[in-house]
Amino acid sequence: MTDFGVTVSNDEKGALYGPGPRRLQDRFDSRKLADRLVDVTVNETIEPRVKRFMEQASYFYLSTVDLDGFPDVSYKGGRPGFVRVVDETTFQFPNYDGNGMYRSLGNITDTAKVALLFIRQNDRPARLRVHGTARVLLAPEDLANFESADAVVEIKISRVFFNCPRYVHNLVDDEISEFAPGGPTPVPEPEWKQWDTFRDVLPRR
Repeated sequence: MTDFGVTVSNDEKGALYGPGPRRLQDRFDSRKLADRLVDVTVNETIEPRVKRFMEQASYFYLSTVDLDGFPDVSYKGGRPGFVRVVDETTFQFPNYDGNGMYRSLGNITDTAKVALLFIRQNDRPARLRVHGTARVLLAPEDLANFESADAVVEIKISRVFFNCPRYVHNLVDDEISEFAPGGPTPVPEPEWKQWDTFRDVLPRR
């Protein structure tokens, strides 16, 4: 066998907002904002801006789910370009030699469900979230596409969206985000809250 993975149809991707998020959105008056964010930011394809962001990344965080429904999260790093977009709904990355536990890849073979967080922590902070289903490829022709790979993970996205990066710290210059409460100056309002796109759905204060 040259690849492993559970086949999960696109209609099983799950709701972005389940009952728990909805209750909290109602508690904090953010349901309209949450729905507007879906309309404006959530996509089911990898657009050019997203492709560039992913392929320039030198690391990301990968979340998987085991057969008991318990989540796990792992750091995945490489040289920029180790994430490769195959088409508008598919991308791949290599698995390198590790500690032999194979928790992430094992969970993928068991449930296929994944979520990824790409994050840029410099003076241009950004974060990108990806939901999808995955499989593990072991065929020689797949491994040959990535130097030193012992496996290749292929992900079919169900949704992808950028998130507000205001609390992302600048690790390059060792600077804490100005939006983190408790600093020497008052916390500024994020720029996006001034946009006409969101102004009419902001929570009441």
